[in-house]
Amino acid sequence: MKKLFNLFLATVFVVSMASAQSQTNVRKKQFNLDKTDLALEGYDPVAYFTQQKAVEGKKEISLANDGVIYYFASTQDRDLFKVDPAKYEPQYGGWCAYAMGAKGEKVEIDPKTFKLVNNKLYLFYNKFFNNTKKSWDKDEANLKTKADANWAKTIR
Repeated sequence: MKKLFNLFLATVFVVSMASAQSQTNVRKKQFNLDKTDLALEGYDPVAYFTQQKAVEGKKEISLANDGVIYYFASTQDRDLFKVDPAKYEPQYGGWCAYAMGAKGEKVEIDPKTFKLVNNKLYLFYNKFFNNTKKSWDKDEANLKTKADANWAKTIR
């Protein structure tokens, strides 16, 4: 009986680990990450909120959250993130908010082009004379509604 119970526990452990790994892999595919699974091109997600600006993080002050790696400018920022990662993670997996709203597409961002809306971080493409934050600002309510719906389809 004890062997059967131990086998049951081992099976439950293996299944739960496989499920967690699967969720991590799905999450990593959804997020805008570099080849090392780094988000926000190394910018500190907490600094957007505490300093209202994009601040580069340090590799030596990093944290992985469900397979997504973040760099932080300070240990205080890392500790704030640990308490409530969902509060600081960018919307739409760190993809361009405008592109998600306008076309439901995953488009790269410029981590220095961002906006905080209702305590949520939105990032935008800003290259080659095309700052999509300006377009977002002109029709934010409509684009946000569409982006939320498009993102919900993307993460299924």
